[in-house]
Amino acid sequence: MELLIKGKNVEITEAIEEYIQQRLGKLEHHLANITSVRVELSEEKTRSLESRYVAQVTIDRRDALLRGEERAGDLFAAIDGVANVITRQIQRYKGKLYGRKRPSPLRAEIAIEEEEEEPRKVVKIKRFPVKPMSVDEAVDQMELLGHDFFLFFNPDAAQFNLLYRRKDGNYGLIQPELD
Repeated sequence: MELLIKGKNVEITEAIEEYIQQRLGKLEHHLANITSVRVELSEEKTRSLESRYVAQVTIDRRDALLRGEERAGDLFAAIDGVANVITRQIQRYKGKLYGRKRPSPLRAEIAIEEEEEEPRKVVKIKRFPVKPMSVDEAVDQMELLGHDFFLFFNPDAAQFNLLYRRKDGNYGLIQPELD
């Protein structure tokens, strides 16, 4: 497992590296086949001191990508929080993974009584013309369509972007990066 630590507006000291290694070094015991773990620490100048430090962890596995983020007033508290978040993500992922392969006795009884569920599959493919547009134009288009997400080509970034509505009513923008 490769552990990459990156800081933005934060100096990554040996003490921080050791702490991250201590908190996240055991992830491979919980989940096999992890190719890399990327930790990004940043300090944001916010009004709220409780959310000044941000810790993000991305686990890259051959068949999945797990991500967690936590904010706190202290860098070490943010690292602790994201370690807990990513541990819960792993447990949830393993539950889904093993739930498909090995049904529990309770699920086995239900499966006998009911028909076996078919594996999920792609049932519809939709094709549509994509016009280059700015993020603002994409927001307008998404609102006009009444969708919660919108895929568009962003000429400023020279790539496809995905715009989505967040739970707080604002928008998020996903800009994919190739590894």
